[in-house]
Amino acid sequence: MKNIAALLLLSFFWSFSWAQKQASKQEQPTIYTCVMHPEVRMNKPGNCPKCGMKLVVVKRKAASKTITNNKQMPMKDTSKKMDGMEHLQMPSQQAKQQAQPVTYTCPMHPEIHATKPGNCPKCGMKLVKEKAVVSPQADHLQDSMQMPMTDSTGRMENRDSMKIDEMDMGDGGTVMENIKTAKANLGPVKTIDASAPPRTVRYDLYIADTIVNFGGKPKRAIAVNGQIPMPTLTFTEGDTAEIYVHNNLNEETALHWHGLFLPNKMDGVPNLTQMPIKPHTTYLYKFPIVQHGTHWYHSHSGLQEQIGMYGTFIMNKRKEWDIPTIPIVLSEWTNIKPEEVDRSLHAATDWFAIKKGSTQSFSEAIKTGHFKTKLTNEWKRMTAMDVSDVYYDRFLINGKNQNEQPGFKAGDKVRLRIANGGASSYFWLNYAGGKITVVATDGNDVEPVEVDRLIIAVSETYDVMVTIPDNKSYEFLVTPEDRTKSASLWLGNGEKVPAKKPGKLKYFAGMKMMNDMMDMKGNLVQMDGMKMQNQIMDMNSVMYPEITGEENPKSEKKNDAMLGHDMHSMQMPDSNSMKGMDMTAEVPDMVTLNYEMLRAPNKTTLPPGLLKELHFTLTGNMNRYVWSLDNKVVSESDRILIKKGENVRLILYNNSMMRHPMHLHGHDFRVLNGQGEYAPMKNIIDMMPMETDTIEFAATEPGGDWFFHCHILYHMMSGMGRIFRYDNNLPNPEIPNPKLAQRKLFADDRMIHPMARIGLESNGSDGEIMVANTRYRLQTEWRIGYTMHHGYESESHFGRYLGRMQWWFPYIGWGFRKRTIDDPFEKNFFGQLLTPKKNVFGQTNTKNFRQVFHIGVEYTLPMLIIADGSIDSEGKLRFQLKREDVPISKRLRFNFMANTDKEYMFGFRYIVTKYFNLSTHFDSDMGFGAGITLVY
Repeated sequence: MKNIAALLLLSFFWSFSWAQKQASKQEQPTIYTCVMHPEVRMNKPGNCPKCGMKLVVVKRKAASKTITNNKQMPMKDTSKKMDGMEHLQMPSQQAKQQAQPVTYTCPMHPEIHATKPGNCPKCGMKLVKEKAVVSPQADHLQDSMQMPMTDSTGRMENRDSMKIDEMDMGDGGTVMENIKTAKANLGPVKTIDASAPPRTVRYDLYIADTIVNFGGKPKRAIAVNGQIPMPTLTFTEGDTAEIYVHNNLNEETALHWHGLFLPNKMDGVPNLTQMPIKPHTTYLYKFPIVQHGTHWYHSHSGLQEQIGMYGTFIMNKRKEWDIPTIPIVLSEWTNIKPEEVDRSLHAATDWFAIKKGSTQSFSEAIKTGHFKTKLTNEWKRMTAMDVSDVYYDRFLINGKNQNEQPGFKAGDKVRLRIANGGASSYFWLNYAGGKITVVATDGNDVEPVEVDRLIIAVSETYDVMVTIPDNKSYEFLVTPEDRTKSASLWLGNGEKVPAKKPGKLKYFAGMKMMNDMMDMKGNLVQMDGMKMQNQIMDMNSVMYPEITGEENPKSEKKNDAMLGHDMHSMQMPDSNSMKGMDMTAEVPDMVTLNYEMLRAPNKTTLPPGLLKELHFTLTGNMNRYVWSLDNKVVSESDRILIKKGENVRLILYNNSMMRHPMHLHGHDFRVLNGQGEYAPMKNIIDMMPMETDTIEFAATEPGGDWFFHCHILYHMMSGMGRIFRYDNNLPNPEIPNPKLAQRKLFADDRMIHPMARIGLESNGSDGEIMVANTRYRLQTEWRIGYTMHHGYESESHFGRYLGRMQWWFPYIGWGFRKRTIDDPFEKNFFGQLLTPKKNVFGQTNTKNFRQVFHIGVEYTLPMLIIADGSIDSEGKLRFQLKREDVPISKRLRFNFMANTDKEYMFGFRYIVTKYFNLSTHFDSDMGFGAGITLVY
């Protein structure tokens, strides 16, 4: 009997122990990760969302042994024991945090851990602080020291020490320290009172054609008062502006006062707030100056801004800083007419990429060890990685590439009031003389912050302070984001001290990042734990050699090999895996401005009122150069009604791979950036890829239509915007015919763009001509032989693109073909009959004579191959695959076509100039040929 009782007791204890282990296992969830992307963490098996590899189980470290003496003592004995342990202190949460050192990690690569701030060795992004994670060992120790209670099962709460909590990307403490340092270094700044009371200030602006030679060739431009940029207009808060615009052009125009609070009819948007200023007429803009700061003005008519119509607009405070000040407007110049630039972007020409050195062809991919990266990129139906759209011949600072300002000596502080008047260029700003202190943005003061560099978005303004360290000339370097060229402002007199030029972008590193971020449907993949907002994560930093080092494919392969691929024994890096590695030694901790560093000096909370919240997704299609909000352009969307007195909050998500500077007319908005009541006020916000940003503004205007749009000129013209209308809007006397004005306004994104490709080769001519706009395309293709033996054929299609990515194109069309073959058994070079009796589907072939209507649909497949299926009026089916532009090298392109009528073609084009190619191809009907191809 005793043996049975002992056996039962032993079984009970074994069952209890087994249950404890099972409970512990259940409390510890299994984590799955990717060998190639260890930052991916999933609680279910599956495939990596980045590369598609099968996820593997993360092997955990063995848990520390714990004290398990959990015997329950009688309460009377327990109380006696407690009396003798009053001096024993339980480890507090604060003590545990103090014992744990501060560590830093990378938002893109959470497996990286460092004991010092710096940059990620994998992608170059700035490391951020990790939230403190209580270690299991400390938990075990605390559990083992707990006094026995009524329920003394001793079950331990499991904590996953490997889990990185959602990261706090903004470091408020660091920002406040920066502000404190910047204020101390800036010191007291003297002010001066306005010398005159508020008054009416008149300017006369004479707009006329001119010829300039910015880019090495004489080209047409538009000058105002005989100069480019337009004159700097200066006012003092409280003045009244009276600006007479004399249009001496042979075309219409209008001027927009960027960032100003003014009556809606003075806002200067043609066909929205006023009718355009007719040629050889004069128009008066008159409005009160009710604000201060650095702003600018520009033409809002067509593409005139690109060829000279931009200038600074300065509004001084009544008590302004008494310090040397230089107004600056940045811009770019292209020798190509802006209308041709716009058409070329819609035609998806490679010419701009060739000129910038950013083609990313297959031969370049092989050379740099990125062949797989290139394949993945095209498999996901993406074009080459780029950071800008247009190649420019020259970049300008106040109309000059090299601008000298020698009138400064050692110790002088200079304020630069900078406006980016470029049509489509972001600019990096660097200073050879030390730190740049940012003191205002978009005309609104901010607490001073010191940075090593900043990027200024299209249409954005910044006021910055720089110091002249010595009696030398220091370069303030302005570099476009694509780093093709630069412009310089030299401050001071003496020996020139150049700023360090940024290196060439590593485009394939950017392409690899883009591949990871994009899914097969063309959507950006949101990553858990990543806080993408307010410029705090520059995804392009992987391309910056000053952060991630020069491109070195051999080293990259070596590092990849060192990762290891043992699926069963994979050990993720812990806090000690980077021990001894100086993260700041290899990569300097460069301070780059972002929006979370901007803090208003005074509270900016909105007045009480109803809150209207709106969500917009920034969408685009780089292949066809269509840019939109929620996949709708301006002409396809209704005006958004708002009420005076309410507060409007916009939540914007950028689901495209391009930056977009979103600008709101007539209002400043708060950028919700973690500064609480002191959120900065701006009128444009730079939306980086994958970012979700929140802005809010008070609807304070009495009425009117106010434009909200991307300020990249060619994006705006393609329709990326919306119109806010106050619901009590009264008729605008400046718009006598609203219907006519709306048709003209909508004409911008409905513009038809012509394109053509004409081949003239020894075996005949083949080519196509098309006209297309945002949604529709009309196209005619032809093949013409020199003899009736080769014959001739033509097909025409008219259809509409569908979907956000516009991969679907249903169409209707018609076709005609005629040729004469005397010998029905004649074969081509590859032994195929020139007149096969049947097609692949077994239907009678009509290659000798065909005159039909047809309907069909095109679809863009992976690798950017166009699949085309159709049926004609005689019931004949045809399926075709083709592609025109496989990039073999920087200038060499491969094309092919094959269909079920047993026709096929392949060939090459070598791009000599923008419009002239050398070409050769083989056609199954017309044989080999070589010659030229004209491209438009």
